Amino acid sequence: SLAAAESFNYKKFFEMVGLKKKSPEDVKKIFHILDKDRSGFIEEEELKFVLKGFTPEGRDLSDKETKALLAAGDKDGDGKIGADEFATMVAES
Repeated sequence: SLAAAESFNYKKFFEMVGLKKKSPEDVKKIFHILDKDRSGFIEEEELKFVLKGFTPEGRDLSDKETKALLAAGDKDGDGKIGADEFATMVAES
């Protein structure tokens, strides 16, 4: 279950919330919801709360999970996930 610590799997999660079936426009909308400071990137601090972006009772990710998610999405190694990187991540999940 997603509630268990260290159990977060972004591929399963994206599937569960129906991200895979969403249009590129909708995926971008979700990116903007997660990008709370409107920087154009999802930073580690914002990734921690990714579950809450989809469900208010979602738990915070652990540091380990957050770092794993960041590593999976951050293709250019700048320490954050851009909109294109996010879209790629969803497409590959």
